[in-house]
Amino acid sequence: MNWKESLRNKVLIKQQKKSKRDHRIDALRGLALIMMYIDHIPENLLNRFTMRNVGFADAAEIFVLLAGYASWLAYGRRIPLDGFWKICKRIFARCWKIYLFQIGLVLITLFSIYQWRRIWILPVDFLEPELAHGHSILRVFWRLLLLDALPSNLNILPLYIILLAFFPILYLIMKYRWWLALGISFLLWGWVNLDPWFNFPNWLDPDGWFFNPLAWQFLFTLGIYGSILAGKHEGDFPYFVWLQGLAIAYLIFSFLEAFPWGYWGLPDLRLIELHTPAKAYLSPLRLMDVIAIFYLVQSSKWTKQFSENKVGQLLALYGRHSLEVFSLSTVFDLWGRLMFVSWGQSVFLQLGINCIAIYILYLLSLYLDKKRQRLRNINLRSQ
Repeated sequence: MNWKESLRNKVLIKQQKKSKRDHRIDALRGLALIMMYIDHIPENLLNRFTMRNVGFADAAEIFVLLAGYASWLAYGRRIPLDGFWKICKRIFARCWKIYLFQIGLVLITLFSIYQWRRIWILPVDFLEPELAHGHSILRVFWRLLLLDALPSNLNILPLYIILLAFFPILYLIMKYRWWLALGISFLLWGWVNLDPWFNFPNWLDPDGWFFNPLAWQFLFTLGIYGSILAGKHEGDFPYFVWLQGLAIAYLIFSFLEAFPWGYWGLPDLRLIELHTPAKAYLSPLRLMDVIAIFYLVQSSKWTKQFSENKVGQLLALYGRHSLEVFSLSTVFDLWGRLMFVSWGQSVFLQLGINCIAIYILYLLSLYLDKKRQRLRNINLRSQ
């Protein structure tokens, strides 16, 4: 056995000792996916009970933070075992898969809307004017392929592609000096907050990409660093009473400011009057909100226990297959909006749309989980 194989075995043994899966990540991501599905139908009654009503941040921030966290687990920890360039190939393959899902969602969206218009009347602005009529799609199709045109509700997968594509560079800087990686990422995020026009172009929106990658990369980087930090403490964040107190205090403030008091006919309990924190470039209030939530989740033994009970495992089932679940939920979001616009928003229709969609997403997750287990068993038998 040469020294390279010896090093590989030592690293493998070290990681196997920490191989017990932390279901908190999957459960939190599963909850975020369900809330994203609910929130993306504007008239959905259930979106009055999602986290965007009780704080500055919403499920999108959770999703991106966990994307960074999971990227380190899936790729960063494997580089010492499999080599840098081999992992880069895996990352490229993942980006390509996400890109194909994005193009598939665009095509399904356009086809669904064009076919729906043939039977029912839709508002002219239901889709961007540039894509509202079939004859114009040929002129902009190349822009859709190059991600230069991002329709509404189809903008988070392109963000994920950009962030994941830059993971190898972040890895190299993080391994050299973690504080340097965080510092560069923070400065770039700060620059965008001072100048929101610093953004990727979007032919359908003069403001650029709705999720500005130059700002949201900071949340992704924080997720990577959080994964490294948790790995040094058996999957948990270091527990500090004073830090938990600060996180809880901030979330109480966030709740008081964000809760729709007037909608529920309750007295306004806001401490100060604030404008809605910008989501496009991840304003500081939203950033601190999601950081506080994640610290409490990853530093609490109670959340770990919750993630291992029946409800937590059900949520984790969704979270283990985030790309497929998110993509199918996006299609259901579109169809739900089409039905609401054409058929009204009765309680019966709303219950049907929500229950049927979430159940089908469960069946998809269950199928993918069993398929993954079968492949894992086959690989074990072949070794």
